[in-house]
Amino acid sequence: MSDTSAPKYTAPSGHDPFVDWVRQATPYIHAHRGRTFVIAFGGEAVADARFPDLVHDIALLHGLGIRLVLVHGARPQIESRLAGRGAQLRYVNGVRVTDATALACVKEAAGVVRVEIEALLSLGLANSPMAGVRIPVVSGNFVTARPLGVIDGVDYAHTGAVRRVEHRTLRAVLEQGAVALMPPLGYSPTGEVFNLSAADVARSAAVALGADKLIFLIEDAGFADRERLASNLLARDVDRLLTDTPDLPDEIAACLRAGAESCRNGIRRVHLVGRRDGALLRELLTRDGSGTLISAEPYEELRPARIDDVAGILDLLRPLEERGVLVRRSRERLETEIDRFVLTERDGLVTACAALYAYPRDGMAELACLAVHTDYLGGRRGERLLEHIEGLARARRIERLFVLTTQTAHWFQERGFQPAGLDSLPMEKQVLYNFQRNSKVFVKAL
Repeated sequence: MSDTSAPKYTAPSGHDPFVDWVRQATPYIHAHRGRTFVIAFGGEAVADARFPDLVHDIALLHGLGIRLVLVHGARPQIESRLAGRGAQLRYVNGVRVTDATALACVKEAAGVVRVEIEALLSLGLANSPMAGVRIPVVSGNFVTARPLGVIDGVDYAHTGAVRRVEHRTLRAVLEQGAVALMPPLGYSPTGEVFNLSAADVARSAAVALGADKLIFLIEDAGFADRERLASNLLARDVDRLLTDTPDLPDEIAACLRAGAESCRNGIRRVHLVGRRDGALLRELLTRDGSGTLISAEPYEELRPARIDDVAGILDLLRPLEERGVLVRRSRERLETEIDRFVLTERDGLVTACAALYAYPRDGMAELACLAVHTDYLGGRRGERLLEHIEGLARARRIERLFVLTTQTAHWFQERGFQPAGLDSLPMEKQVLYNFQRNSKVFVKAL
């Protein structure tokens, strides 16, 4: 029995990339149908000449049965109107101050953006992605707001914060098959209008609805700093990231804060996606996506294998067995030994696995079938499984862990395993040793 640290699994693929892509997207299409997504984007997206393409992608998601709430910003549109009046938005500690002149510009800009979005979602020209489609859009006074007030002596005037979201009305709109459109505005019971943060509106709407996903489309210029962001973040790590990276662009920082707070309030997954052509579809319909995922719990789970994991483990091991790297296992054998396996899983795909075979009378155990999917090399999955297996062995009072390998000796040596002779193995294992394979023996003291 031999092991591999992760090397060279090759996923099967057809000859037609389009067909392959559709087949890979199918599980996500089924999983997303009937779900509620809140998607937030800035006014920069609306001003972009490629905005119709984004609307086409949103229309596609609607056509797949996803319930959509769109939250838009309007910063460039507001600033353009302010410039026309010889004024500008004032920011204090990163928060905008909305005076009477700015509020008038906010109202104008929000109205223009809303109409543009509604017009594009109503487009039904032949020979276009929207051919034969007309999506109902509903906007309204969904948000009750309060004034931000005076903070550290600064009066933020008409800048506000979300007080509550009329989730019942929003939910009724979605149940009727309409797209809900939410501007960065809120209203008070006294009839006042407040300028709000789009990130705050999106977060509040997602939490109030119990949305399945909250998605922020980030401007590419700011999202270039994504190289400093992991592809997966836990909500508990975001505060540390913001503290350690104080120069993150304001937009990314605001979305990170809103995302982490959303996760703490029940939203399972928050996505930050660079606003590139097709990025939204890639994020939602492919396993690896295109952005940064924030979740309350680890996105990739390390857990004991279950009987319904047998097919996934077989798919992972088969290419290595065919190349002689691993000893072939039948489905029947794997089913009887499934309780010895642990694995990592990502959206239903077994990305890595390992097994522990204990010989308690000898104080030894074998680490076997350590394999990592070739698409997920480089993420320390092999190391994580090895550490987990070592922990399980210690819990069983195992003193030494051994492996038999034909092609990955250096990987194990780099992690503390020492070459050993056949006579160092438990007698029960010596009897089963396959001399034709001529596997090398390595032992690690625990």
